[in-house]
Amino acid sequence: MNAHYYGLILAGGRGTRFWPRSRKRSAKQVLPVVSERSLIQETVARLAPVIAPERLWVLTNHDLRDEIIRQLPEVPSEQVLAEPLQRNTAPAIGLAAHILRSQDPAAVMGVFPADHVIGKAAPYRKVLKAAFQGAKAGRIMVVGIQPRWPETGYGYVEFPKGSEAGSMQPLAVRRFHEKPELPKAKRYVAAGNFYWNSGMFFWRADVLLDQLRHHLPKTATLLASLPAFGAPKFAARLKETFPLCDNISIDYAVLEKAAEAKQVHGVAAGDFGWNDVGSWNAVYELLPRDQAGNVMAPGSIALHASNNFVDARGKLVALLGVQDLIIVDTPDALLVATRDRAQQVGEIVKTLEKQSRHDLL
Repeated sequence: MNAHYYGLILAGGRGTRFWPRSRKRSAKQVLPVVSERSLIQETVARLAPVIAPERLWVLTNHDLRDEIIRQLPEVPSEQVLAEPLQRNTAPAIGLAAHILRSQDPAAVMGVFPADHVIGKAAPYRKVLKAAFQGAKAGRIMVVGIQPRWPETGYGYVEFPKGSEAGSMQPLAVRRFHEKPELPKAKRYVAAGNFYWNSGMFFWRADVLLDQLRHHLPKTATLLASLPAFGAPKFAARLKETFPLCDNISIDYAVLEKAAEAKQVHGVAAGDFGWNDVGSWNAVYELLPRDQAGNVMAPGSIALHASNNFVDARGKLVALLGVQDLIIVDTPDALLVATRDRAQQVGEIVKTLEKQSRHDLL
């Protein structure tokens, strides 16, 4: 462990594609999706050998803060911050960088989503150490995941031609690419130097703040005006100031522009079992299946049924003659969808919002 290494876990999302299990006060990141521990507990556990829990910070929302504090007793409660208003990732990361820079001028921070699954901890930690070392030297670092199929739901990082997965050497990032259509995704995979953007970023806090001053001056000025963290007026000033920040992602605000200026490097990671668990179908792919390809609780019945995902706790489920379904049962809502529509479950949440069904959100 390096005493100047810190982690920022982003945990403010609602996980709408995991409705009806995921709600405002019990969002995806605090749910036990693929193990007995919640996704955010798994995140903290796998970071622990590289970043001590007392150097972890969590940025979330007011609906989830108390539950995250309950689930993560090893992380100091004052380091679990609730955004006064969601303003996307650039202000959130800038706030953490501002706090860390004021407390430790040599702070090097990694940014981690709270809701990913990492299947292979040892190779993952090697990637973290390589990324932190690159960031410590003053580079902006990203982690690229070697694509396993031509995914259209991820952004891509373009490394130089001939880049090899698992080299651990900082590679110049040529460009970031938006989520592609399938023909382009196939070309990316065939080229061999396009990697999935994992959403994990590393930099010295002072380097990130310099980038914000250059590319996002309004937000940088607002964050710089905050009193010292822990000061009596910090919370009140944050509540006033943060909603005025630009509503923009760190990708658009900094990374894409810095890449154009040849200021971004990355690690072309080999396989460490990464999955962003973006939908119920992703959970289906991660869990063990029976001979017919069904994911169901033991004791349930499947006759002439195949490739279904069922999450219905405390009751027997009987399937007859159905295929490729997602079934998620909660006390007040039942989801039935085809697996190929799993990415569209969030549209149900939007419909419920329009109907003002706050009891189901």
